[in-house]
Amino acid sequence: MSTEISGMIECRPGARIWGPDDEDSVWEVGIDLFLLNQGNAYDGLACLFGVRNSYGFRPLAEDRGFPGDASAALQGEFSGFGPHDVYGATWLTWAELNTTDWQETDASGTRTRASAAGIDTDWGRVWSVMGILSEMHGAENVRLVVWFY
Repeated sequence: MSTEISGMIECRPGARIWGPDDEDSVWEVGIDLFLLNQGNAYDGLACLFGVRNSYGFRPLAEDRGFPGDASAALQGEFSGFGPHDVYGATWLTWAELNTTDWQETDASGTRTRASAAGIDTDWGRVWSVMGILSEMHGAENVRLVVWFY
């Protein structure tokens, strides 16, 4: 049985202008994950989201749920899946990724986070886009929202 991932990068441009609590500081879709990530390398999914975690990574963002303040476009994409067809919905901000210890290893001590999901993996393009968006909008105002089916 394969594990497929879906999701999008979102940013909150109004937060840098009016502050994160302003009514106009809403999340907006940046780009679909499908356009940036080519693979379903299970070590990366385990490291980041705890999915198929036979590696024993301490996941960065496991089962946080689908964010209630997600953009309308992201909510539409997510609702296109049946409620029993998805699992593991979660999200991760650039601020969290920026402070991650990429040399932390899996339970065996042989694979690092960097080798599973670092800048030199398929995730590198995702991290690059998130980094660029955070330069403009702030690290707390850029996030990756994912779910599995």
